[in-house]
Amino acid sequence: MLRFARQFSTTRYALRGQNLTEKIVQTYAVGLPQGKRVTSGDYVSIQPAHCMSHDNSWPVALKFMGLGASKVKDCKQIVNTLDHDVQNTSDKNLTKYKNIENFAKKQGVDFYPAGRGIGHQIMIEEGYAFPLNLTVASDSHSNTYGGIGSLGTPVVRTDAAAIWATGQTWWQIPPVAQVELKGELPHGISGKDIIVALCGVFNKDQVLNHAIEFTGESLEKIPVDYRLTIANMTTEWGALSGLFPVDETLMNWYRARLQKVGADHPRINHQTLDQLAEKSKSLKADADAIYAKKLVIDLSTLTHYVSGPNSVKASATVQDLSQQDIKVNKAYLVSCTNSRLSDLEAAAHVVCPTGDINQINKVAPGVEFYVAAASSEVENDAKASGAWEKLLRAGCKTLPAGCGPCIGLGTGLLEPGEVGISATNRNFKGRMGSKDALAYLASPAVVTASAVLGKIASPAEILKQQDPVFNGVQATVEDLPQGDAEAVAAQTGAVEMLEGFPSQITGELILCDADNINTDGIYPGKYTYQDDVPREKMAEVCMENYDAEFRTKVKAGDIVISGFNFGTGSSREQAATALLAKGIDLVVSGSFGNIFSRNSINNALLTLEIPTLIEMLRNKYQDAPKELTRRTGWFLKWDLPNSRVTVTEKSVDGPVVFEQKVGELGKNLQEIIVKGGLEGWVKSQL
Repeated sequence: MLRFARQFSTTRYALRGQNLTEKIVQTYAVGLPQGKRVTSGDYVSIQPAHCMSHDNSWPVALKFMGLGASKVKDCKQIVNTLDHDVQNTSDKNLTKYKNIENFAKKQGVDFYPAGRGIGHQIMIEEGYAFPLNLTVASDSHSNTYGGIGSLGTPVVRTDAAAIWATGQTWWQIPPVAQVELKGELPHGISGKDIIVALCGVFNKDQVLNHAIEFTGESLEKIPVDYRLTIANMTTEWGALSGLFPVDETLMNWYRARLQKVGADHPRINHQTLDQLAEKSKSLKADADAIYAKKLVIDLSTLTHYVSGPNSVKASATVQDLSQQDIKVNKAYLVSCTNSRLSDLEAAAHVVCPTGDINQINKVAPGVEFYVAAASSEVENDAKASGAWEKLLRAGCKTLPAGCGPCIGLGTGLLEPGEVGISATNRNFKGRMGSKDALAYLASPAVVTASAVLGKIASPAEILKQQDPVFNGVQATVEDLPQGDAEAVAAQTGAVEMLEGFPSQITGELILCDADNINTDGIYPGKYTYQDDVPREKMAEVCMENYDAEFRTKVKAGDIVISGFNFGTGSSREQAATALLAKGIDLVVSGSFGNIFSRNSINNALLTLEIPTLIEMLRNKYQDAPKELTRRTGWFLKWDLPNSRVTVTEKSVDGPVVFEQKVGELGKNLQEIIVKGGLEGWVKSQL
């Protein structure tokens, strides 16, 4: 997406400092013009330090081979893990797993088998995701890496195949939000309570498609495990990354890690830690770095939080829910979010507060409590510390180190009418089992207390302690001034255009006035898995689930403009290719679903994110009869060399109603568009 410049222009930072996100991207960007300093809004080609894929490694491999590639560009860049469906011992799944293992062996790629643990945990334990590097994965919870100061962000399968084949893909640097964590956490309140509170308090898409940088004077008192949990769930908060800085707390964590892995580890050793200490002195946000917005939350005002049911955006204090006597049927301490050693030990403390193994609080009758470590290493550590034995004696049911019920796979799924409470990251309706079940999210301590008491409950009710006095969360959000984009832009000059690339795109704006138009609305699901749908048919059914009249109102060359979070939902690429089949080369919206954005560029569909323009059109038609699809009589012209959008009335040469700088469409992205998308570009490189 090319984002609206008032909030995040690609040019405005030329004379200003960079934030940490921009600095890390600067390090891993390739093919930049000499002297170019990357900023939010820029499309850049990136060569990430590492790219992880898990059970989807075989589909990525098939796409990789389908591109005509035979040899991975850099085998040390790629990591394959098996973690999602590890309980499935069917011939079909075992064959897929064997295919992945054989492919990795043939290519010399690092491979971790089922049972070793969840891919994200492995990436951190084994030092692939490492402070101040850029690491991606074909999984939405790549944000986790931000907990150890690595810029982690998800990519789709086509991107992963491109990285395998060429070592690189593209990324648009998102607007960056600063999230200040001030004050000190009350005793017993955890990182999960912080992120559940953030998701519940700031639940109006304030950080949708943003990169987040966590700051605050109290950061050094927040343990690394808490940071990993917070960064992990910035995904559910709507962000593309969640980055913590490198500080002494993190350095001490790595020094302890070094003692565990040994000095000969290929990525975590004395040399890499010395280099990190030196690198962190300069690779940090500048004092005059610009952020799109600032959110502040006072940690001292928090208590235990629970989100749900069936929504991360709805949250309540555990004290309120405990009074409602909400019975639970299943409890879960699994997943990449909260299954590290400190989480298991927090749960063990609830079932065995005295430390005496003979004095155990049992799981309540009628409740099933499932526990899985994030990795085999974590499980071994929990056994060594005694936490595992305490949980077993309490009546917990153990599962292999892996994903499992968090994504609706394997043993212990929710049945119709049941209530579950989980320390995972998502409680979407039907995700952990039946769509007729209710799912809540909470910290390991709250989940364990709920399993023991048979209802949603605070650990204080078992530990005979007083919960923190709660008088409401203190939190604020502020949109920040962005400086004089026009003055700075004038000094940077025009964007160099590839020969043959159009210097402008024009068309009438067609208003599809709705938020959250999902991929099924754009391209009906019943056609998704039909591989022989002709282009004419794709054009005919484009947007039919949103508006059956779309196909008669819209013609080739029009520009669709829609509301916020356009293209949310599934990852089907046809949502982009159907619009192209209809003759739509450009879509404008208030914001886009991230996967749709990547699929758009990967298939040569251009997108612009201009929230002010959609609001102007909505104001214009607020008193008009409702039309799902409306020809506006407004014409958009995108001047690509000068990165400027102008909207006129009645004709392209009519009176100007809107004008604004937008992000640069650099030569690297132009090349992808010219080649018909990312796959075509990869083939040209091969």
